[in-house]
Amino acid sequence: MINANWAVELQRHEGFGSNPLLPHETRPITLVGQKTRAALKREVTDRCPSVPGVYGILDRSGALIYVGKSKSLRHRLLSYFQSSSRPEKSGRIIESARGVQWETQPSEFAALLREQHLIRKFRPRWNVQGIPERQRPIYLCLGRQPAVYFFTSSKPPKDLIACEGPFYGAARMNRAVDVLNQFFKLRDCSQRTPFYFTDQLSLFDVERRPGCLRYETGTCLGPCAAACSRAAYDVQVNAAQSFLDGFNDEPLVALRDSMEIASANMQYELAAKRLIDYKSMEYLYKKLTYLAEVRRGYSFIYPVRGFDHCHLWYLIRAGEVADVIPAPVCEETFGAVRDRIADWSAQTGNPFDRGHGRHGHTLNLVASWFRNNREELETTFPPHQAAQRLGLQPVAGEQPPAKRKRTKKAG
Repeated sequence: MINANWAVELQRHEGFGSNPLLPHETRPITLVGQKTRAALKREVTDRCPSVPGVYGILDRSGALIYVGKSKSLRHRLLSYFQSSSRPEKSGRIIESARGVQWETQPSEFAALLREQHLIRKFRPRWNVQGIPERQRPIYLCLGRQPAVYFFTSSKPPKDLIACEGPFYGAARMNRAVDVLNQFFKLRDCSQRTPFYFTDQLSLFDVERRPGCLRYETGTCLGPCAAACSRAAYDVQVNAAQSFLDGFNDEPLVALRDSMEIASANMQYELAAKRLIDYKSMEYLYKKLTYLAEVRRGYSFIYPVRGFDHCHLWYLIRAGEVADVIPAPVCEETFGAVRDRIADWSAQTGNPFDRGHGRHGHTLNLVASWFRNNREELETTFPPHQAAQRLGLQPVAGEQPPAKRKRTKKAG
C-alpha cells in the first residue's frame, strides 16, 4: 500500500514532467508501490514492459532518489532485486525504495536523452551524491564578466562566453584551470574584486592599485590594478577561446618546454610539478580536440525508429541535438515539416557554426552514442536530402549538390 504522505508527494511533483526532445504529448507514467521488497518486485514483474524507457526510484516519503534508463525497462528494474546486487549501489538504492515509476521511450537514444534531462532537472540524491569526486562530471567554463577567466562548474551558469564538457576528475581539472589562467594571463581572483582597464581611468578617475603576486610575476594582465586595456585583455580571451574550441595547443607546448628546461637545469622538483600539470592538460586537450572533431563533422539528420512506430528525425547540429520532429513518411506529413527542414538545412550550412545551442549539454552524449554505435552514422543524411529520402521533390531553396563534371584528359 502507498501511504498518504507519499500520495501527496506524488501529486506535488507530477511524475517526470514535459519532455523537450519528444515532439509528442508527454508519455504517461506508470507507478507501482509496495511496503516490502518482495511485493514491489512482483508489481514490477507483472506490469513493467520490456521496452526502452526511463525509470525513477522513490523512497518512503515519495521523493525521487534515482533516475536511470534502459533499452529494456523490465530487465533493468528486475536486476535491482537480485541477491547479487545487494552489496552494490543498485542493492542499496532498492533497499531505500518503496516505489518505482517508469516512462517508456520510443528508442534507446530517446531514453538516453530523457535520462540526461531528468538528472539535470531533479538532481536525484543517488545520481549526484555518494559518487567519488573523480567520477563526478565537471564543465570547463570561460566567463564571468567584466574580466573573463577559466573556472570549473558542475552546473555551468548561462552567461558564459564558452563552455565544454563534461570532464571527470575535479583535482585534475582544477590543476588545468590554474595552468590555463596563468598561460593566457587571465585573472583568477574573487568576483567581488573591482576591475578597471586603462581605457577606463580617464572616464572614472580611478587610481591605480597595487597588483597581486600573479601580476608581479607576469602571469596575469592585472585588471584588478588597471594594468591593461580592455582590448589587450580581450585578445587573451580570444586566444583562450580558441584553446577551448580545440584549435590551440600552445599551453601544452609551453609546459613541455618548461619541463625539459627544468630537468636540464636539474630543477627536478619543478620538472615533476610541470609533468603533473602536463598530464592534466594532455587529458583536457585530447578531449577538447575530440569534441571539436565531433562539432565539425556531426551536422545531419539522424532518423531513429521507435518500437511503437513513434519514429523520429533528430537534427544533430555541431554535435548537439538541436531539434526533433516526427519522422515524415509521405508527401502529406513531409509537407507539414518542409519549412522546418529548410530551416535545418540553413542551420547546418554554416561551416563556422560551433554549436552551444539550447541543448548544448547533449554534445558529449551524442559523441559517445556514435562512438559506441558506429553503424548508426550510416543512417544519417544532410537536411537537403530529406525529400529525396522519401522520393519527393527537394526542399524549396535547397538543391542537391551538382554532379561534378568530368574533365577531359589533356592530349
